[in-house]
Amino acid sequence: MKNISIVRTSDARLERFAALKVNAPVPAETLGHSIATINIDAQMQYQTFEGIGGAFTEAAASVWQTLAPEKQQQLIAAYFDPENGNNYVMGRTHMNSCDFALGNYACCETPGDVELKSFSLKREKQAIIPMIQAAQKYRADIKLMITPWSPPAWMKDSGKMNQGGKLLPEYRQVWANYYCRFIQELAKENITVWGLSVQNEPEAKPAWDSCNYSPAEERDFVRDYLGPTLWKNNLQKVKVMVWDHNRYRIYDRVSEIYNDPEASKYIWGAAYHWYCEERFDVLQRTHEKWPDKKLLFSEGCHEGGAYHGEWVVGERYAHNMINDFNSYCVGWIDWNMVLNEQGGPNHVGNFCSAPILVDTENGNYMKQSSYYYIGHFSRYIQPGAKRILCASTRDRLEATAFVNPDGSRICVILNRSDIEYPCYLKENDRAVKFTALPHSIVTVKIED
Repeated sequence: MKNISIVRTSDARLERFAALKVNAPVPAETLGHSIATINIDAQMQYQTFEGIGGAFTEAAASVWQTLAPEKQQQLIAAYFDPENGNNYVMGRTHMNSCDFALGNYACCETPGDVELKSFSLKREKQAIIPMIQAAQKYRADIKLMITPWSPPAWMKDSGKMNQGGKLLPEYRQVWANYYCRFIQELAKENITVWGLSVQNEPEAKPAWDSCNYSPAEERDFVRDYLGPTLWKNNLQKVKVMVWDHNRYRIYDRVSEIYNDPEASKYIWGAAYHWYCEERFDVLQRTHEKWPDKKLLFSEGCHEGGAYHGEWVVGERYAHNMINDFNSYCVGWIDWNMVLNEQGGPNHVGNFCSAPILVDTENGNYMKQSSYYYIGHFSRYIQPGAKRILCASTRDRLEATAFVNPDGSRICVILNRSDIEYPCYLKENDRAVKFTALPHSIVTVKIED
């Protein structure tokens, strides 16, 4: 514990990444049993950390474009600048439209075009691709994940992109080709796809873009079409993820898929969201059953509006991030990076929060509590870090810890309660004191 830095964000004191005075470490044996203590042990290591990021949706990109060029650059830097921003390294974007698009669209809308001759990224080039390319100026190797909400309407039994429906069997190979074409066309824009999920929320039938798969249908599509087609197109390095729906159903869903060896060989892991029940224990059980498969959080937001200035939004993020990481999650991708003052645009009125909101009338952007809470992880935990043992002596102090590739240890401590906790972070035979204010988050960095 030679070099220690502590930063804190709190509601009551209006602190945002405030650097705290660090007292000299004390012998751990001098601590009383009544003092709140966070114990870490870098000798006990778990999963490898991929990174943190957010989604490049058409809604986010179109709102970003309303800003003056200087503010556009500032907003991108706030997320992707590794020195002064939130050090994002991951991203997600939609293949075809989603609810956070300006309307339904597909890259190939010509009915019966099974050779994809009319395929085009014309829509993506208007806003999404420019936003991704702006982020690449700070992070050239963004780990970008692509996800479809729906195939083109002509490929579905319902004949429409919204409200569920299924992919018609005769178009399964065309749809598999579609993923490859999307990846190849993005590559022409110098954008590399790191991973993909088969389908966003395959059990949902919302008012917006969606498509339904049973576990067996998703398994068979990966095994017989998507996996072989990616490999045939030399895209086997693209990480394939199944499920991409709520956390509490992940074990039940992947069982039927992973237990098929031929399907499983194409699959890197499962993506999931935070809606409905939390059930972090289900992640733990899933990892224990299939330890070679990865768990990636791919979407979460505070639903029902923009929630300007609401502190509970940031606390929800940190609570989920800590418990996800402690349950073997390897990476965490937020939903829209930026939205307008209403929590949109959204072509079906499904307005939600974002870590940065834009006042489109005045051309200003506002960082929300979730921006700072996410930053307490993303600014300090580096890709390639290993989660390490972390144990808190208080229920109200939630914590997780990692050791970075450079050997520095990072511990993030969340206090969602109304109680102030003087406490110690203990490593081996030394401990450093800090204060976990009510409704605050603290990040401690320890270097040798």
